[in-house]
Amino acid sequence: MANTRETVNAPSRSRKDTTLSRRYIEGLISEGKHVIIFENRVLKVDAWIPYHPGGDKSIKHMVGRDGTDEINALHSKEARQRMLSYQIGRIEGPWLNFLPPIQGGKFRPYSEDASSTDEYSSDQESSNPPSPVFDAADSKPGLRRRKSTSTDTSVSSPESEESEPKPFFLDARTKEEIRFDTAKYPSLDQANQDSIRQKYRQLDQRIRAEGLYNCNYFSYFIECCRYTLFAALSYLFLRLGWYGTSGFFLGCFWHQLVFSAHDAGHMGITHHFHVDSVIGIIIADYLGGLSLGWWKRNHNVHHIVTNAPEHDPDIEHMPLFAISHRFLTSLRSTYYERIMAFDAAANFMLRYQNYLYYPILMFGRFNLYRLSWEYLLCGQAPKKGPAWWHRWFELAGQVFFWTWFGYGVLYCTIPDWNSRILFIMISHMVTSPLHVQITLSHFAMSTADLGVHESFPQKMLRTTMDVDCPTWLDFFHGGLQFQAIHHLYPRIPRHNLRRTQKLVLEFCRDTGIPYALFTFVDGNKEVIGRLGDVAKQVRILEECRKSCAEQGVFSDHH
Repeated sequence: MANTRETVNAPSRSRKDTTLSRRYIEGLISEGKHVIIFENRVLKVDAWIPYHPGGDKSIKHMVGRDGTDEINALHSKEARQRMLSYQIGRIEGPWLNFLPPIQGGKFRPYSEDASSTDEYSSDQESSNPPSPVFDAADSKPGLRRRKSTSTDTSVSSPESEESEPKPFFLDARTKEEIRFDTAKYPSLDQANQDSIRQKYRQLDQRIRAEGLYNCNYFSYFIECCRYTLFAALSYLFLRLGWYGTSGFFLGCFWHQLVFSAHDAGHMGITHHFHVDSVIGIIIADYLGGLSLGWWKRNHNVHHIVTNAPEHDPDIEHMPLFAISHRFLTSLRSTYYERIMAFDAAANFMLRYQNYLYYPILMFGRFNLYRLSWEYLLCGQAPKKGPAWWHRWFELAGQVFFWTWFGYGVLYCTIPDWNSRILFIMISHMVTSPLHVQITLSHFAMSTADLGVHESFPQKMLRTTMDVDCPTWLDFFHGGLQFQAIHHLYPRIPRHNLRRTQKLVLEFCRDTGIPYALFTFVDGNKEVIGRLGDVAKQVRILEECRKSCAEQGVFSDHH
């Protein structure tokens, strides 16, 4: 199993078939290489990162891991075939995941004279910190686990003990959440998780055999009829001078359009990258003023590290919302590459977040404009590869949108500022059920980290809930009510998700993984309850701080 540098210099064909040791792969990662395991192949994807349409962050979260299920779920057959050109070798037997450098993993340089007994020693040392489930929570490797969240994949120098925050992730609350999840969900031992993976892949084959990846284009004809109706009603009332009513129907138009943009972003309509990208950009940018490219970069990471407080941008809304007590420790976001400070503003806002939840979400679309322009103007869009031209197509779309909406409708058609503000606020607030729907699927679910041993399907089902609704209401939810199923198989067209639900329920019964299903009302209650729970913790911390300040005692309070 020992490998030398000369092995990598072998002819191309033999090089790709060479068996690489775990220790050698660890050494490559220690040098800053982006190495991923895919179907027992070792891929070094450094050269692909600048070309990846979904950005670099999603790749970095897969470094050192077996990304087979994630790659198959999120990529087309053509994209998966293209990845094989980056193969540098193979592995033998099951792969034990490393903790990626972006998540704090440490890796040792490779030594050619390392003995074979050193092969798996990294599991107990720095490159693969122990799971909080399998190892004592107070052990030193566990403490090292979160000390570095550097976004650079090279080894970062250890930080001094004095410069680090107290390990709040090991507090009683975190331990309680981990114990709760490990008791509720299947065992994390490797044999059990491998069995879940195999059944998940078998289910994928069954879904394909039943044609559930095939798009029902007649359903999209019905969608287009609905879009046209809302757009026509908005235009009609705009011409009649009923600006509030016109804004309402424009909001309905935007609300429904986003669902199809979501489908296109996952290549769930034609399954062709460029065709679906054009459809999505026309919908999102030209008609809605939002960037599809920003959404894809954000959403790909969300699908891989769902509900991870340090890594998932979809739950990182400080200082407005915090769905975990861990946000109260000023975590560093690896996506935004900044500290999510628990400062005075957060201390105030979070105490009332369960009351502010719906009012804030009514203004959610304005924040999406900001994020879209930040993505397009600040160099976050891919400059190379198959999506190099998307940024320019999107910028043209933004000009088009603000021309017809900003100039044509707001400035030229609506006569006064009172009517303009009314039109803007109503049209934007009507889209707020979409933001409720998106947050509903995750805000009330687990944010606990069960370690690198957990399988992809179990993690998706543990961190995502579905919403139970009658079939006739599916148009209102736009497929987002099947978020758990969508996270398992993101490229299934949304009109087939209800049929897929029956197969996923069988999978959950077979594997023993709980399937979270709530009504829309009960789901909202769960979310408000979670927000209220964290708000209560904020108030307790503030009372403790005030008590300490009054008594002049700090050392006994942690």
